[in-house]
Amino acid sequence: MDGGGRFARSLTPRQTPAGKRTGAATGDSNRGARPRVPVRTAKAAERTRLLDRAIIGGRRFLVRLCTSRAAFSGAGLWLTAGLFAATGLYGMQRGGHMPAAIETARDFGDAAANLAGFRIANINLSGQNHVTPGDILATAGVKPTSSLLFLDAEGARMRLEELAWIKRATVQKLYPDRLDIQVVEREGYALWQKDGRINVIARDGTVIAPYSDDPRYIRLPIVVGDGAENHVVEIVEALSLVPGVRDQVRAAIRVADRRWTLKMRNGVDVRLPEEGLNDALEQLALLDQQKSLLSRDITIVDLRLPDRVSVRLSDAAYAAREAELKAKAKAKKAGSS
Repeated sequence: MDGGGRFARSLTPRQTPAGKRTGAATGDSNRGARPRVPVRTAKAAERTRLLDRAIIGGRRFLVRLCTSRAAFSGAGLWLTAGLFAATGLYGMQRGGHMPAAIETARDFGDAAANLAGFRIANINLSGQNHVTPGDILATAGVKPTSSLLFLDAEGARMRLEELAWIKRATVQKLYPDRLDIQVVEREGYALWQKDGRINVIARDGTVIAPYSDDPRYIRLPIVVGDGAENHVVEIVEALSLVPGVRDQVRAAIRVADRRWTLKMRNGVDVRLPEEGLNDALEQLALLDQQKSLLSRDITIVDLRLPDRVSVRLSDAAYAAREAELKAKAKAKKAGSS
């Protein structure tokens, strides 16, 4: 065994008298073989072993120091205190108590700073609409016992900007006792439906809240499918140029993250091209204005080809048209005879 309590073994495979390696290469059983230790696990174990040796050595040195005259000199006292502190920190780290210890130390610091006149007595919040003041203060780390002196303003700002509703935040400490927090919230731009769930998204596609019956969300445009949240500005701004069409749209569906299909309120699907979106919508608006295209008995309007518009009739309309054509053919045949 080596000094770390491990069995020494060769790093190379054993050779049989015939010069062959034993183990899996020869089909021998691996029963009883020691499992291979991952490199990362082995390194972690080695670091732990070295730390254990260091702390044991430090304790032995501390015992010797305390029994010597040097322990009672000025340098010895400082060295002794340092070793005690290091030992305590190491123990807390190994025991998982470091976060609690840091929090306790911060509370002591806040208490001392509050006694010195740095208690946060005035908090000014501005810009919040969807996020409550309680959520803002909790996220910023402001407690009733917090002091202005030990509040990390930059850390508070970064944590606030991680909230979905908050786009920007500013945290200012005005000594001795005033804290100003200003936030700029994102605005709901559209509703995004995916996998049966509907969320409110911002202009940049950020999901900011699940959909609810809030009156502010009811009139938001609806986009559906993968990638729709990243291209929502494209379709919303294009539809804003043709209000006559926009007001008839129930939802815009992203197809293969390449193009859009509009689902109209009367059930008609309008297939839009990958390129030339604005031109296609203008053409659709003109056809609807002149020929009431979207009010006809049709199911699909296909605008994907730039030189033509294809329309698919509904089943009822198709049957009626077929009957009309047959009647015309029959009448023509009777007239010719």
